[in-house]
Amino acid sequence: MRRGLTVAVVAVALLGGAPAAFAQGAGQSRHGRLFPPEDLGLLESPDRDVWQKPERIMDALGIADGSKVADVGAGGGWFTVRLARRVGPNGRVYAEDVQPQMREATQRRAARERLGNIDYILGTATDPTLPKATLDAVLIIDAYGELPNPLLFLQNVRASLKPGGRVGIVDYKRGGGGPGGDNRPDPGSVEDVARAAGLRLVARETFLPFQFFLVFERQG
Repeated sequence: MRRGLTVAVVAVALLGGAPAAFAQGAGQSRHGRLFPPEDLGLLESPDRDVWQKPERIMDALGIADGSKVADVGAGGGWFTVRLARRVGPNGRVYAEDVQPQMREATQRRAARERLGNIDYILGTATDPTLPKATLDAVLIIDAYGELPNPLLFLQNVRASLKPGGRVGIVDYKRGGGGPGGDNRPDPGSVEDVARAAGLRLVARETFLPFQFFLVFERQG
């Protein structure tokens, strides 16, 4: 996925008002294919903090010091390390991806930043293989469109959440610009699948310029 099926839920090829490196991918479509590791540089826009707004995303998911969270489809770990800083040494981040190269890229990044509160998980296309009933939040960024069976995948994500745990799904808006190609899921369809998986919609956040952001909570 994106970041690999890139589930590090924190879950990241976003972008836009984008610099030249991003513009090269603007017209490309992945049509459900995994994001190629050799293109990870496209996720590293120097202004990504500005348009991705990671702090506001983490706030919306209630992620705080001591939280246990997952970045599903972590890719190269751009969001993973920000989650690790937010939860601190008393928290834990599970960086999941289905591509070994993505997991290795995240490990290298975390090592450079001397972050020791991250576990690295090699998931599957239908199961991120996260610890059960453990997580406060799961983030899936620009990875939903790469899921071959979104319902089964979200059911497995739900099983990883504590009661009241949250899931954030971020993906490109249709017609919203950025280099995400035309593989852009319909937010209404995402909501329907999440509801069927046992997740309750709690917010449709609108502060991201190029992406929709849906927040769900575990039901039951």
